[in-house]
Amino acid sequence: MIYGIDAVHGHNNVYKATIFPHNIGLGATRDAELVKRIGAATALEARATGIPYVFAPCIAVCRNPKWGRCYESYSEDPNVVKHMTEIIRGLQGELPPNTRKGVPYLNGKDKVAACAKHFVGDGGTNNGINENNTMIDWHGLLSIHMPGYYHSIIKGVSTVMVSYSSWNGKKMHANRNLITNFLKGTLRFRGFVISDWQGVDKIFYPEHANYSESLLKAVNAGIDMVMVPYNHTEFSEILISHVKNNLIPMSRINDAVRRILRVKFTMGLFENPMADYSYVHHLGSQAHRDLARMAVRKSLVLLKNGENGDGPLLPLPKRTSRILVAGTHANNLGLQCGGWTISWQGLNTTNLTAGATILNGITSAVDPSTEIVYSEQPDPDFVKQNNFSYAIVVVGEPPYAETAGDNADLTIPESGQTTIKNVCGNSKCVVVLISGRPLVVEPYLPQMDALVAAWLPGSEGQGVADALFGDYGFTGKLPRTWFKTVDQLPMVVGDDKYDPLFPFGFGLETQPN
Repeated sequence: MIYGIDAVHGHNNVYKATIFPHNIGLGATRDAELVKRIGAATALEARATGIPYVFAPCIAVCRNPKWGRCYESYSEDPNVVKHMTEIIRGLQGELPPNTRKGVPYLNGKDKVAACAKHFVGDGGTNNGINENNTMIDWHGLLSIHMPGYYHSIIKGVSTVMVSYSSWNGKKMHANRNLITNFLKGTLRFRGFVISDWQGVDKIFYPEHANYSESLLKAVNAGIDMVMVPYNHTEFSEILISHVKNNLIPMSRINDAVRRILRVKFTMGLFENPMADYSYVHHLGSQAHRDLARMAVRKSLVLLKNGENGDGPLLPLPKRTSRILVAGTHANNLGLQCGGWTISWQGLNTTNLTAGATILNGITSAVDPSTEIVYSEQPDPDFVKQNNFSYAIVVVGEPPYAETAGDNADLTIPESGQTTIKNVCGNSKCVVVLISGRPLVVEPYLPQMDALVAAWLPGSEGQGVADALFGDYGFTGKLPRTWFKTVDQLPMVVGDDKYDPLFPFGFGLETQPN
């Protein structure tokens, strides 16, 4: 039996597993070797729980941050996404010498089968609406959304997952031309193609209407394995009936079975079908937490550091009289990790899993003589009266995944806006923004002495403190354009009317102390 799991930023469904930054943060590092190491760590932690297959990486090219899955995309730039497919070599191991291109492989019992998703164009839908229609010509599809797939196949990715979205009005789950003719034919992909969760059910509206016809279209389009979460008996009966009635040719069934068996054989599932308990100690290991902490500090993008004429605020002094730490996201592991963590949508709770909050990181970084005052939502009088040396404000988005994250206004939630005004209007402050995408910051920017985009850093909040206090310098570069107003969207680097607040690739640097 092959069993797969959504390990999209570490083995994220499992309590005490290491939670790495989401892909948008990894895109800010521009570090393919780091991503490869994260892939290897994720593989070990998945194997620790007996799971040999992960539905990762997401190689979507998010062209509009209104999309609720934008944080699952490394970048708006296909070149960065292409670069980051190196994670496949971490998940599956290095390609053995003289391996044929496009053939799946797994190089060791401590590796997992990977899945490039979601084929194809999921990041380019109208208005960034999840599962919507991507309107783009063939050249645009090939140059923007397809490069990640070429590189994944060259690197031997075992499986490809089909997108819920449509291309020019045609549902991808029914697109024979792209799945069979292009992916399997032109690109010579030899692994198996898997549907998304109930993706076949969504070919017709409303969902599951005309399921028999949907299944016929999907299987004949070239989908080899179907995700059927609830009613496998219905699926089996309809599929067998289609084959008996010659609506699905036996050659199509043989192609699917051959591909699935090929992946199972390369995984060694027939020789080693059971979980290997010898990997258990890798789950949430210190080595993996150290790697995640490094990924956090490399992913941070410094957007502002001091006003013109003023000196830079960062790095902050560790030894001072009193520091204010404020904001909803300062001491909340759930908000810091985002969606796809323990539960599908993520959770707003500080005891979500094992890890360190940003407040924990600050507390351990400063001199023991420095007093830290934590107040989630302080009022202006409190800030004025306490004469803080400086303040660290940590605010951002709530957790979300998929359609629940689609957002047309992209503003900082209200409590965050108020905290920025109350604190930054009355003290020197650095704002650390926790979000899955750029948000509207322009109206508050003049009040901030410094601004850090920390994305969704995961379980190791000390990585944020590492850079704030100068143990390491800021090096991250924007993986996406930071817009001034949502009216400019979609706006990506290379557009004719490119007028961002911070351009793609922007990021101030600091030297470590």
